[in-house]
Amino acid sequence: MKICSIVAEYNPFHNGHLSQINFIKEKLKPDYIAVFLSGNFTQRGEPAVLNKFTRARHAVLSGADIVFELPTVFATQTAEIFSSGAVKLINALPLEKSICFGAECGDKKEIIDTAVFMLNETPEYKSELKIQLKKGLSLLQARELALKKTNPNFNDEILKSPNNVLGVEYVKAILKNNYPIEVDVIKRDGASYNEERLLKSNPSALAIRSALQNGKKIAVKNFVPGHVYKDLELPPNFDREIMYSIISSDKKDIAKAVDCVEGLENRIKALCKDSFTVVDLLEKLKTKRYTTARLKRILLSTMLKIDEKLVKSALKKDLYLKVLAINGEKSELLSLLSKSAYPLITRKSDVSKLSPFAKEVFEKDVFSSDIYSSVLGEKINEHNMIIV
Repeated sequence: MKICSIVAEYNPFHNGHLSQINFIKEKLKPDYIAVFLSGNFTQRGEPAVLNKFTRARHAVLSGADIVFELPTVFATQTAEIFSSGAVKLINALPLEKSICFGAECGDKKEIIDTAVFMLNETPEYKSELKIQLKKGLSLLQARELALKKTNPNFNDEILKSPNNVLGVEYVKAILKNNYPIEVDVIKRDGASYNEERLLKSNPSALAIRSALQNGKKIAVKNFVPGHVYKDLELPPNFDREIMYSIISSDKKDIAKAVDCVEGLENRIKALCKDSFTVVDLLEKLKTKRYTTARLKRILLSTMLKIDEKLVKSALKKDLYLKVLAINGEKSELLSLLSKSAYPLITRKSDVSKLSPFAKEVFEKDVFSSDIYSSVLGEKINEHNMIIV
């Protein structure tokens, strides 16, 4: 039996996401569709607009059969860690596996070729990468230029789009670990990932969030399914919690976050004294090398107490498959998935099956939910599984 996986944030779920699920059903025709969903905090270093159980329910109502949580230690990190963590969990499934993702490129071969080249770094590429990094560029920008200069066949547009980057990272993780996971790519249509304007056709999730932030909920009505629209609300604000965590944390603790290098923790501590909001702090911190998204992830990791040592260990060790929601008509899936390489968590008692390390990672999901629910003033039962 075949199971096709989607890695997503659904922040929020919109018609573009619905098109992807419909494509999988109609063209790929797997027996089941699984979604690995970011929890209450996302890869941009931000809180999700809706809690993870609500977004998981939206996914099932839109055609997914089961939704797993992508653990917080992966969901809030770089594209490479985000993708590697997701593919690691997909590989734990006991069925015939595939992953389907949308990319601006839409060319499966080109994405695979880029992943292969990046995995087999030539001495010329490594040397050029160092040169570009010394110029103060971000890692992504430096990689793009290094690839362009050392590989004449490289399409320099491919790493300029976030979904292409994620696609390349998924494939890299699959190839590096020799996972038996088939890859399917859908060409992404509509607005770009970073487009904040609410365009007439397939706007980005960012544009939808921006409209909600500006009190224009009605403007997004035609871009999301009805069951999503009725749940949409003003995105949560965690400025106070993040600023407090930075002020109250030692420099050495901030420095433990992934990507916090070159004494950046000293700048963060110094500049937070003259900043009253996260936006103010980010404006003072950002440079060509330290992008806003990278800085947000560092601040969020500090608040959630997620350090690099835990993240790297999580990429290597056995974890768990936490079910957020399932289609009630596909409940036989739980029996099939009981043979997964990792324990299945559907109720509180299942946590006892976890290794000490896996339990430590799971506790970060619990901690993240506790913080999220305290700000929103809503109780989230971390051990819940929604049957839709």
